[in-house]
Amino acid sequence: MIRTAVAGLRWQARLAGFSRPRRMFLTASLGAIAALGQAPVDLWPLTILGLAGVHFIAMQDARARDVALTWWAGGAGYFALALSWIVEPFLVDLARHGWMAPFGLVLTAGGMALFWGMGGALARRVVRGSGSGFAVATVISLTLAGVVRGVIFTGFPWALPGHALIGTPALQLAQFGGAMGLSLIVLTLAVCLPLILSPFVRRRALLGLPLWLAAAAAPLLIGAALIPPESASTGRPVVRLVQPNVPQTEKWDREKAPGHFQRMLDLTAAPGEPDLIVWPETAVPAWLNDIDGLLPVISDSAKGRPLVFGINRAERGRVYNSLAVLHDQAGITEVYDKHHLVPFGEFMPLGDLLGRIGIRGIAQRDGYGFTPGPGPRLIDLPGIGASLPLICYEGVFPRNISAAPARPELLLLITNDAWFGTISGPYQHLAQARLRAVEQGLPMVRVANTGVSALITPSGRLRGRIDLGQPGLSDVALPAALRPTPYARIGDWPLILALLVALLLLIPLNRRPMFRQGR
Repeated sequence: MIRTAVAGLRWQARLAGFSRPRRMFLTASLGAIAALGQAPVDLWPLTILGLAGVHFIAMQDARARDVALTWWAGGAGYFALALSWIVEPFLVDLARHGWMAPFGLVLTAGGMALFWGMGGALARRVVRGSGSGFAVATVISLTLAGVVRGVIFTGFPWALPGHALIGTPALQLAQFGGAMGLSLIVLTLAVCLPLILSPFVRRRALLGLPLWLAAAAAPLLIGAALIPPESASTGRPVVRLVQPNVPQTEKWDREKAPGHFQRMLDLTAAPGEPDLIVWPETAVPAWLNDIDGLLPVISDSAKGRPLVFGINRAERGRVYNSLAVLHDQAGITEVYDKHHLVPFGEFMPLGDLLGRIGIRGIAQRDGYGFTPGPGPRLIDLPGIGASLPLICYEGVFPRNISAAPARPELLLLITNDAWFGTISGPYQHLAQARLRAVEQGLPMVRVANTGVSALITPSGRLRGRIDLGQPGLSDVALPAALRPTPYARIGDWPLILALLVALLLLIPLNRRPMFRQGR
């Protein structure tokens, strides 16, 4: 214990002697280490250790401005690695958008890190010391910063600290607290570690470290106990997932598009008796208004079975990213328009102004962007019932599900993850789909153009997986939905309110010595 205390004091002395740039580089490196907990690496202990290191450095900062810089630097390193896939959309049309790639990554990482910086500054404003009070304030502030990040400017709740637990049994705890609850667990474990090993509490280290290890194991053990048994598949509807694997550079190529479309028809017509067939986002490289002649061809390949496909459509000068349901002789029976669009991708804020200087959304093809649909709604799928359609980006927002007019039997997500490259983006998107299924206790059918396509059970298991970069099909029985989870019933607000109250209570408690020195 004495050695631990001495080592801690030595590190404090070294940090005090670091220049600000050197200190920020160290903090950014720790943030990058923390990012290794995100998919596909999934080394979740590194997320805890990396964030613990950032908090240890922040403990030495007496001013809110310095704490803000520390957490901003840690966030910049974290998001630069976790969101490195953000450059991929710029590389699809290299001649037009390639120059934006480095700016896109730097601005995104730096912008996302601002939320961590503001969270750190708030924690220091509330608590002046470096002990347990500051630790509690940091956990609350950073958790709430993640909530704000998921809402402001339409929201971007990607690479939350809690996402590091999606690949572990602790995922099951999302049925109680969602992504925010998982982040609360990760951040609590992270800030407690340097507090336990700090020389100020060295007498507690012998007891504290085993307790910390037990606390780290608890979410895994509790989550494992909550995993429901596999449901019976006998008599359940069978869904065919069709993954064409069309490179984004070839998707709208007039010479290659017919061959890719024929591949989808062949996969659809393959032997089997599915009750429903699902194609990915923008599977048909045409306008819905112009494909009346193609509908019989698609229906014939499906042998009259209902088929869901993604397509763009135009109406009264507006363009929509849509999902359509084709059912034999009835034709198109349902159309859903994506309502939660990707800023700077599917639409441009101040689009008219920016369009005049040649800056347009990456994913759009005409005009200055897509038009959002009216909002979440249920569609009726024959043999399955009420289903909630989600298109790509919509699946990363829990509120897009909770805002549905009624509880569906199925979450139906179609996406084109070719935009996200082949390294981390598609796997992180898949991980968040698993999180949505567990939060709601609902099965999800997820069909991606280039992968990963799978049926996700209400417990987050993957069935009928088609790997990234592989064309193929998978016929998989649809499991039954579970009863509504606590999170499905109450959402995030109770936890948000509890955290706000706890933060307010810290203000008067800050005057106590134990919260100043960690004693």
